[in-house]
Amino acid sequence: MANKILLVIKREYLARVKKRSFIVATILTPLIFPSILGVFLWLGLSDTPGDQARIVEVIDENGTFFLESNEMFVFSYVGGGLEDAKASMRSSNRFGLLHIPRIQGDRPVQVTLFTEETPSLSVVKSLESMVKSRVEEKKLQDSGVDPFLLDRLKAHVTVTSIRLEQSGGERVSNTMVNYGIGFITGILIYTFIFVYGNQIMQGVIEEKSSRIIEILVSSLRPFQLMMGKIVGIGAVGLTQFLIWIVLISVVSSLVMGYFGMRMPQEQLLEMSSPETSSLIAENSEIVNILAVLQEVNFPLLVFTFIIYFIGGYLLYGAFFAAIGAAVDSPSDAQQFMFPVTIPLLIAYMGLFIFVLDDPNSKISYWLSIIPFTSPVAMMGRVSFGVPFIQLFISMSLLILGFLSTTWAAGKIYKIGILIHGSKVGYKTLWKWIREN
Repeated sequence: MANKILLVIKREYLARVKKRSFIVATILTPLIFPSILGVFLWLGLSDTPGDQARIVEVIDENGTFFLESNEMFVFSYVGGGLEDAKASMRSSNRFGLLHIPRIQGDRPVQVTLFTEETPSLSVVKSLESMVKSRVEEKKLQDSGVDPFLLDRLKAHVTVTSIRLEQSGGERVSNTMVNYGIGFITGILIYTFIFVYGNQIMQGVIEEKSSRIIEILVSSLRPFQLMMGKIVGIGAVGLTQFLIWIVLISVVSSLVMGYFGMRMPQEQLLEMSSPETSSLIAENSEIVNILAVLQEVNFPLLVFTFIIYFIGGYLLYGAFFAAIGAAVDSPSDAQQFMFPVTIPLLIAYMGLFIFVLDDPNSKISYWLSIIPFTSPVAMMGRVSFGVPFIQLFISMSLLILGFLSTTWAAGKIYKIGILIHGSKVGYKTLWKWIREN
């Protein structure tokens, strides 16, 4: 039995890997992201500060404001009336005209920016911030408070999170780092299950419609054929996934090296070296991130990722194979796709709404325990720290879920691949599962 499954795996793997479409997609897809990165870097570096600076004329009715020019704005103060200033702005091709009205007590200051084109959000926010700081300085001076004294009294406070483990040890944690790890790993599993699960369904439908399946079934058991197809396509996905990681890393390094930039991991290694440790000692945020990365249990993270990566794919892959066997065309499969994709969508939305926001909440716990949502949800929790007993329960239920779905899908697959031209409904599927 194992030898026949291996033969099907080999057939599915080689048939897809040798396709021209696979080779083109595997090579071109990872080149898209570095290419986009290179274009944006080229456009960004080709701009000079003079090209980026915007000349803004200023009418200050208070007569006390001074906005300092920077790389983004060059301020030019003008006198006279507002209408004359508008006409002058248009004729001189200036970016805009900033009108600062007279400040009256505690009333809100309504500053107006006149431009011929709608300004970007960053431009408006930058001007708001600059004017706000000058208004605050003026009010402090009018109140007799020295603004420099106020700046010296301000304190910069950071909170370092230390997680106390059940074993008695302590581990530095950073919510943003843990959020990023959970986000990336959860999305990777969701994408892999959805994309390659659909490939399983499409492959079964194509073989069924071309009647090739009938020849294969004459020498193989339906269950052997189904498992071989699931594992073979999964191996194709893993191969493509690993090639993408290598190519994206190599090409991105070359692109960033061409523009004189370094990869984030290279910067972290340099900052963690003894020669540069004194330079970052004052930056507590960078030190905290470095400490968190050193404390991350990467072996556990990789192990859990592999388990949920494979377990989630096999669980849903059996469903997709059963759907492909029960229908004659992709359009007929839509009615059965809804109950299969709903748990995946719940896991996807729950990852952002609940799990990454509060990984220890009750709903995050149940999302990471239920087999249909645990592959995505648990990966969102692992980097934050999950008790071993919860990991054990979640993985055990995932294995049981995979065995159960494979058992049910095998019964549907056994009958469905040999039926043509008849409409199959949920009652028919339940009858096949119950009676065979």
